[in-house]
Parts: sequence; C-alpha cells; structure tokens
Amino acid sequence: MVYDCIIIGGGIAGLQAAIQLGRYCDNVLVIDAADGRSNLCRCYHNILGWPEGISGATLRRTGRRQAEELGVNFIEETVEQVAKQEQLFSVSTTNRNHETRAILIATGIKDHLPAFDKLLPCLGISVYICPDCDGYEVLDKKVIVIGSGRAGAGMALALTNWASQIHLVNHGREPIEEELHQKLKFHEINTIAGEIDEVLAEGDQFRGVKLEDGSNLEADHAFVAMGGNEVRSQLAEQLGVELYKNKHILVDPRTKMTNVENVFAAGDIVAHSEQVTIAMGDGMQAAIWIHKKIKQQQ
Repeated sequence: MVYDCIIIGGGIAGLQAAIQLGRYCDNVLVIDAADGRSNLCRCYHNILGWPEGISGATLRRTGRRQAEELGVNFIEETVEQVAKQEQLFSVSTTNRNHETRAILIATGIKDHLPAFDKLLPCLGISVYICPDCDGYEVLDKKVIVIGSGRAGAGMALALTNWASQIHLVNHGREPIEEELHQKLKFHEINTIAGEIDEVLAEGDQFRGVKLEDGSNLEADHAFVAMGGNEVRSQLAEQLGVELYKNKHILVDPRTKMTNVENVFAAGDIVAHSEQVTIAMGDGMQAAIWIHKKIKQQQ
C-alpha cells in the first residue's frame, strides 16, 4: 500500500494534521513512538477554551479517537530510517517498511529533565518547563528554578515578570557567566551552587527540594531549566532537510514544506516558539498544503 501521507509523530501537531487529512479523505498513517513531551504534561493552562487547563494525555487521546473515526491509521512504533525512492518515500520501522507520497515530520523535542521520579507527576500542575506557558501560574509566589548554567539563569530572570521570590539551584553545575550573575543579583535572585539530593512532593504537589548539604528549600512551585533538550530532527537529516543552527527544521512559513519536495514539518521540531496552540496551527496548515500537493501530482 502507498499512503498519501505518513505522519511521523502523534503529538499535538501530528494529530491536528491527521484530523484535517482525514477530513480530506486522504489515506494517512501516523507512526508514533508514544514518548513525546505532551505525554508528560498534566495540564496546559494557556489554550483557548480551557480556562481550567487540559492535559496532554487528554488532548492526545481525544485527538487520536477523532482521527481514527475519519479513517486515519495509527501504529505505535519508532521510525528508524526514511529515504527518497524516485517519486515515493520509504519509511522504515523495526518491524516493517511503508511507502508514501508525502511525509510530515512532527517528532518534537525531548526535554532534559533531572532524574527525580517525584517530578513527573507534578509536570504542568506545580512544576513547569516553559515561562511563556506557565509563568502566570507563579504570579506573586515563591518559586524554585531547578537549572543548570545559562539555561537556569535565563529561566530565573524570565520569571521576575511574575514571581515574588525566586531561588535558583544550579543543579547541573554548569558555570554562570559574570554578566548573568550580576543580573541575578540585581533582581535579588538567590543562587545556590549545590546539587539537589531529593525532590520533595506530595503526589502532584511540589513541596521543595533537599539540597546536598542536607538542608531543605521549600516552595510550592518550580521550573526546570537544565538546557540540552533533544531536538528530534535526525530523520529530517537523513532526507537532506535544511536545519536551523539549533537543529530545528526550517520550513516555508506558508506551506510548512521543507527544502525537500513533499517533506513537511510541524510542531515543536520547527524553528519557532514551542507552544501547543502553534503546533495545532502548524499541523492544520501543513495538512492543507500536503493535500494540495498530493492532488497536484495525481
């Protein structure tokens, strides 16, 4: 079978594209490894229509059901290789090979999170990774930044827009340059050089951290900024897709097509703000142009 489009990644962008392509009655396959960042977020707070927030798991579950009702196919596997073969593309997983006329890469980003099991239930509820999404959640509150070097310092400074008291724990021990140190000092941000031994939490409610010197630092909210997030553009590189300097994929802003004909990209993998609402828009826009390209070539 030759698919009209294979979507690699079943997160927010991939699902929105799948829904629209399903409504075009195109033959679509979504291949998803089920390890995207939207699986982890317990609550997105800045989405139109969801003032109380909505979880990534709910969006994914309802989105997949909606797409399946439109005839979109799903498999939970990891894509290992993609290649151009004359007018088609070959997409290979561990177990099988698929052919398609177009590819949408929606593989996203994997966040670099410190290895504390108690953090995961708190993500999106009382622990956050994006100040644009969730800075408002710490308005006039005390917050701990679990960070490393420049990334941690940058997060702490960004949160001065909302938080009343900020403590930066340089858990990753990356150096913080003097200019940033001066800015942190100016904003009265308490910077702690030591590592964290334990995250303190009660279910999904963050309570603070235990430092390596045995002392506890208490707060009901935290942001994580370790730096070094994995940009999952390796498959794009296999196809010769042009990447931005930070490994994000460059696309035409109108069509979401890359420099490689019939290869599109959407969501956090693209070079722009990493937001759920942008991912939705990306997926929709890409789907419109994927359908146009398919019909032009038939």
